[in-house]
Amino acid sequence: MHDERRRIEERVQRVHDQRIKPATYAATVPFEVEAWQAPGEPVSFEEAASARYEPFAMNTPWGPPWGTTWFRMRGRVPAEWAGRRVEAVIDLGFVGDWPGNQAEALVHLPDGRPLKAVNPLNQYVPIAHPATGGEQIDYLVEAASNPDILKDNFSKVTPMGDKLTAGSAPLYTFQRADIAVLDEEVWHLDLDLQVLRELMVHLGEHEPRRHEIMHALDRAMDALDLDDVPGSAAAAREVLAPILAKPAHASAHTVSGVGHAHIDSAWLWPIRETKRKTSRTFSNVTSLADEYDDFIFACSQAQQYEWVRDNYPHVWARIQDSVKKGQWVPVGGMWVEADGNLPGGEAMARQLIHGKRFFIEHFGVETKGVWLPDSFGYTAAYPQLAKLAGNDWFLTQKISWNQTNKFPHHTFWWEGIDGTRIFTHFPPVDTYNARFSGEEMHRAVRNYSEKGGGSRSLAPFGWGDGGGGPTREIMERARRLADLEGSPKVVVEHPDEFFAKAREEYPDAPVWNGELYLELHRATYTSQARTKQGNRRSEHKLREAELWATTAALHAPGYAYPYEKLDRLWKTVLLHQFHDILPGSSIAWVHREAEAEYARVAEELEALTAEAVAALGAGGTRVFNTSPFDRAEVVRTAGGAPAYVEVPASGSAPLTGAEPAQPVRTEGRVLDNGLIRVEVAEDGTLASVRDLRAGGREVLADQGNLLRLHTDLPNYWDAWDIDKHYRNRYTDLLDASSVEVVSDTPLLGAIRVTRSFGKGSTITQTVTVRAGSARIDFETDIDWHEAEKILKAGFPVDIRAAHSSAEIQFGHVQRPTHTNTSWEAARFEVPGHRWVHLAEPGYGVAVLNDSTYGHDVSRTVREDGGTTTRVSLSLVRAPRIPDPEADQGRHRFTYSLLPGASIEDTVAEGYALNLPLRVADAAGATEPVVSVDGDGVTVEAVKLADDASGDVVVRLYECNGGRAQGVLRTGFPLAGAQVTDLLERPLEDAEVSEAGVAVALRPFQVLTLRLRRG
Repeated sequence: MHDERRRIEERVQRVHDQRIKPATYAATVPFEVEAWQAPGEPVSFEEAASARYEPFAMNTPWGPPWGTTWFRMRGRVPAEWAGRRVEAVIDLGFVGDWPGNQAEALVHLPDGRPLKAVNPLNQYVPIAHPATGGEQIDYLVEAASNPDILKDNFSKVTPMGDKLTAGSAPLYTFQRADIAVLDEEVWHLDLDLQVLRELMVHLGEHEPRRHEIMHALDRAMDALDLDDVPGSAAAAREVLAPILAKPAHASAHTVSGVGHAHIDSAWLWPIRETKRKTSRTFSNVTSLADEYDDFIFACSQAQQYEWVRDNYPHVWARIQDSVKKGQWVPVGGMWVEADGNLPGGEAMARQLIHGKRFFIEHFGVETKGVWLPDSFGYTAAYPQLAKLAGNDWFLTQKISWNQTNKFPHHTFWWEGIDGTRIFTHFPPVDTYNARFSGEEMHRAVRNYSEKGGGSRSLAPFGWGDGGGGPTREIMERARRLADLEGSPKVVVEHPDEFFAKAREEYPDAPVWNGELYLELHRATYTSQARTKQGNRRSEHKLREAELWATTAALHAPGYAYPYEKLDRLWKTVLLHQFHDILPGSSIAWVHREAEAEYARVAEELEALTAEAVAALGAGGTRVFNTSPFDRAEVVRTAGGAPAYVEVPASGSAPLTGAEPAQPVRTEGRVLDNGLIRVEVAEDGTLASVRDLRAGGREVLADQGNLLRLHTDLPNYWDAWDIDKHYRNRYTDLLDASSVEVVSDTPLLGAIRVTRSFGKGSTITQTVTVRAGSARIDFETDIDWHEAEKILKAGFPVDIRAAHSSAEIQFGHVQRPTHTNTSWEAARFEVPGHRWVHLAEPGYGVAVLNDSTYGHDVSRTVREDGGTTTRVSLSLVRAPRIPDPEADQGRHRFTYSLLPGASIEDTVAEGYALNLPLRVADAAGATEPVVSVDGDGVTVEAVKLADDASGDVVVRLYECNGGRAQGVLRTGFPLAGAQVTDLLERPLEDAEVSEAGVAVALRPFQVLTLRLRRG
């Protein structure tokens, strides 16, 4: 047989594109259209309905950036269309090839009920099926003219990321607004051809099935009358029917399709636009559920549900109905799909608590899995937290983006730092916006790493980010691929069902231990420093407010615990931990608003804490310690003078001015407090740091606190990425304009160093040593005006460290300092929370911070045979895409060097740096709510139970990485104690004695105790 593949494939393509596709709609009549441009921000339906509309013609430009235009569309279904399937077809002038953020619209009925959205790949609105003829159509269409930030593929700087800089020129040209008859036979022929053609081209040339399909398609084209496609479509479909009916091989891979619409809670659009995106997509989804009984849609992010509940009650009611029918599936159990590395431990727990509780309360559904397809890597604390929240499975996708190493598994057990394992899947289809194309199905089978062990994978399908979610075309593809020779089998099902089947067939799946590190997007640990600082400080202020509100509720008659306010503030912080806000990868508008929100949260939390402290009574000055560790340190009083105080963990003490063992001596550029001796060089770097407790051991191997300005132009994703070549070009900032002593009191010695550099940037650092503390603080004030640069602060320490330890949620991870393998070399920039620790047997040094996350650790051997281990903090970046002004302006933060530190010392100082002592007018002593005996047993949260029962909830963890035993004592009469899950539901009774609650923890174990008051 002659090879006619090219002729047939090109024939099928042309006939499909030029004859069949245009014949999908058999007849059309235009709507009569009027328009009203809403001024400023979006308005309510009621305001739009009462506005004055002007006639509007097709092919007219409309829509300024971030604007809203309302269109009134009126028309009548012709009488002769009775019995046909009639739809509205609306093309707003969609651009580019991305179905997400651009022009989008929500169609309303005259009474205000949302009907369905219009998106680039979902342009129809059902009118009647079948029509009776003569139906009067009256729509009000809210159209958003959001700019397509992706149109230049992130290659150009754009002012479109903020309404303040985007201008007002129209972005779109309205193309079509018609009432149309859908020819269902032609539409089905279109889908038959697409599915078979795509299957054909991805089968091997030697496969008989490929040639069978090819010749069937050729015969179908012969059966099609090109002058009467509607009249001959059925004949063409008859030719293809036997080919579509051939069943898949018995050993065919099974793809479990789960309807999905990944909607970033903010990214290339502001939060206010996400609220509208959810309403549009959710309207589409509930409409599709009415049409397809076998449709299943999985949706995460409780925050988005709450927006719809509060702003679109009709859509909310439809969602509730779909959940009851089993077609809409809440998943994920988190408030938002948060970043997987940066939220603190308690914040990550609250993501799960608030998310799961929302779904239980509003739908009676307890989600069983964590759904995080798009976050930029995942902390090794996740397995334990997920299980403690009642989850059985974990899903991610983003690891497929690895720059260097291919992740070796798709179905596996993921083991966290405490030993907890959770069944995990990583879809080999490599997308969370699948459409069941032939290429996707081929890729899913080709990629799947568990062949021979497992036989199924999951594919989330549907257009995200404003694309409207799953479509009827995708559902039709799924039906054709359910059992089709040459293709994997496709079944649309609940993700819980997929995970149950996958686990049953592959119970001995391989184990991956430790973090799921994404070898890409490493700059998300640093970009938009003020957003990250706002998050860090909000987390600690929330901890402080809860502790002192609990203290006041226990000891201050008449004080009312602020449940509602704390709940609302937590949710605000959790929202901003979304994986394109906290990582710093959103447009300028998003980060401008985030900074304002963090300022508001800080102000409100400060007021709540002050109110709680004041409720304890006035009549003296006390110092309040929110940290879980006893503290003896220098604090600044209300008048600014330093005082040395000793304060118990989670408690308070009078401001009496205790005396430290040794004062600080300041001699020139040398600061000495009897514990450490710090010498600042003429250029402002650290010339020497000697640990006097270790016989005067020199800590540094070279200049300490060396500020290094690197060129930082990644290959593609500017705000997201830092590529390894950044290391190759840099300037050391060694020209200090001034180095001066600014404090030489017995309690506090400080030297201020000022530098100017680059394009008008300045940095002022105050190097501070305090009495009684080995911690050296670098209080930093930067006025930053660089572009495409990153600033790092390096500490080369004279330690041969085999690994570094970095704090993560409820513990720490160890990473090798060598680069023996490509996996280790790829971790050239890594996340850490409040500290990084380096140690050799017998001696350790830590670098602490109060707001940054990115750092790198490297190791070299000197000519003298000693080893220098360098840890560098990433302080601030200057990407220009998608926010051209990212990080420009003022930054204030502190980082510290802690010589001679164990892990527990480091944990304690990390808390101390991030939880400054509070000096306030307050009465006499109150017992700390809880106190703990036992090394390593660390209190992370103290609060009243969420059910307003008055019970006290305490979250503990083991911080050192070893076993720990201790006793938790209470500052109130204790009637009983229970171990609970994260949602404060009882698991078992705790062991209670006269001494308190017995606590025994495995390494890094998290334990939640519910304490009943006597």
